[in-house]
Amino acid sequence: MNTDEISQPILEKIQSPNTRPLLLAGLVLGLGQGGFFDGIVFHQLLQWHHMFSSIETDTTIAGMELNTLGDGLFHLFDWLLTLTGIALLWRAGRYARDARSSQVFVGSLLMGAGVFNLVEGIIDHHILGIHHLKPGIHQGLWDIGFLASGLVLIGVGLISLQTARARKAI
Repeated sequence: MNTDEISQPILEKIQSPNTRPLLLAGLVLGLGQGGFFDGIVFHQLLQWHHMFSSIETDTTIAGMELNTLGDGLFHLFDWLLTLTGIALLWRAGRYARDARSSQVFVGSLLMGAGVFNLVEGIIDHHILGIHHLKPGIHQGLWDIGFLASGLVLIGVGLISLQTARARKAI
């Protein structure tokens, strides 16, 4: 065995692009954007639920005040996740050795949004029961559909990452 055979794997590792910073930035941004989508579309535009709508009705002034506070705290959390993701993305772009792949970034964004749906759905809808996606007669089906959308987003994100890996972008 000569030194070229030994050093080749080491050289490949050094020369291969580092996608971890981009993946992490995409995941954190995806979490924040998943939260913003939920809050803007389901809380505000469709008005299907608010953060604490299973605890306190939003049909009274006191109930609406509590739910508006909950929605505001939820959006603050989403905003902090988004700012963290932007900082991570900025940091990932600073070094030439780090990969810059749209496919990796979009895949990790989708995975982050999917993880948001799974975690938020399991905790808020099923464990704590503080709200349901669409309260009413079929609320359990809506909640399961929300979890399923998380799985779909994660699956599409993973496919994107697998495709990028096959194309040597990872």
